[in-house]
Amino acid sequence: MASDHVYIIGAARTPIGSLNGQLSGLPAHELGGIVIKEALIRAGVKSDQVSEVIMGQILTAGCGQNPARQAAMKAGIPKEVTSLLVNMLCGSGLKAVVLGAQSIRCGSASVVVAGGQESMSQAPHCVQMRAGVKFGDTPLVDTMMKDGLVDAFHSYSMGTTAENVARQCSITRTDQDHFSALSQQRTEATQKAGRFKAEIVPVVVPSRKGSVSVDSDEFPRHGTTVEILSKLKPAFASDGTGTVTAGNSSGMNDGAAAIVLASKDKVIELQCTPLARVVSWAQAGVDPSVMGLGPIPAIQKALFNAGWKVEDVDLFELNEAFAAQSLAVINELKLDKTKVNVNGGAIALGHPIGASGCRVLVTLLYALASTGGKKGVAALCIGGGMGIAVCVERNV
Repeated sequence: MASDHVYIIGAARTPIGSLNGQLSGLPAHELGGIVIKEALIRAGVKSDQVSEVIMGQILTAGCGQNPARQAAMKAGIPKEVTSLLVNMLCGSGLKAVVLGAQSIRCGSASVVVAGGQESMSQAPHCVQMRAGVKFGDTPLVDTMMKDGLVDAFHSYSMGTTAENVARQCSITRTDQDHFSALSQQRTEATQKAGRFKAEIVPVVVPSRKGSVSVDSDEFPRHGTTVEILSKLKPAFASDGTGTVTAGNSSGMNDGAAAIVLASKDKVIELQCTPLARVVSWAQAGVDPSVMGLGPIPAIQKALFNAGWKVEDVDLFELNEAFAAQSLAVINELKLDKTKVNVNGGAIALGHPIGASGCRVLVTLLYALASTGGKKGVAALCIGGGMGIAVCVERNV
């Protein structure tokens, strides 16, 4: 039966690990399995009540068939329940949520687990040797770069697109460093106050001293200041004009996040209290050379679909791919900076690319709950020149 209303009834994420860090020994589907299982527990939903599992993942070379299916089976989802893998680059985890909401709205499902998973640490290097190599060396291709971080149309890095945005939108190096320092400082304050604990499910990893429970994000750099960031060299432009550095960019990371979506009838049946209602969503395309501007039209469309104005929104959770593009979005939409990424963002937390779409939504849901907010927007820019946004509303 079709449902006019789609609700989020459970949400969880793993801690975010650094590249080759604490979570690097676990493949993406294992991280995905952990959050799927936890999200269902929090929702009070049994695994055999799930209609479908939809997970985003970008770096799938060598991961085996359909990592979403692997994650679902790892979480104890019955074999009769199907799974779909989504690749919309950085928007994958949020696109999975949209697909789940659409499935419920059209009556194809009553409960959908949706999210994203990524192990950038385990992305392999590869070589095409199907036809053989008759003579000479053959270079290995870094699949993390090729499939995740390099623009397919211009063959340059996502960092170069951020430089393009900075020039086009007159975003200075000082602007970017101030934004990045604030992201780090907000994340540090949130970690020390323990406010991320509610959204994180600990991950047990093996070590030489036995199993270790990882329960906090690894990537943030406490004590970061503008002065420290100002000393870093540009990472993507060597002609003296560069402003984008490792310090005002997101990281390369490992992690997973998942939510449980349910129809209105299923919410009544389960007698549960939803975290929020999915109000609207939208996606949009822009020039790939300035892909970081993608959230601007996506947010505008999502707000229009929701019947909201910018000032109606209590919190925005924007994926901080780069400070330059984040500031361009904030400035163009005239967002109140005190409502944006109140607990810090991907510059501090990290960006496990296939998982981040759902991660920003999970963080938004818990931030709304902790602040008493009602309306929120989660959005991301997407490589190749796109953006995606979702509007949610709590019943407070």
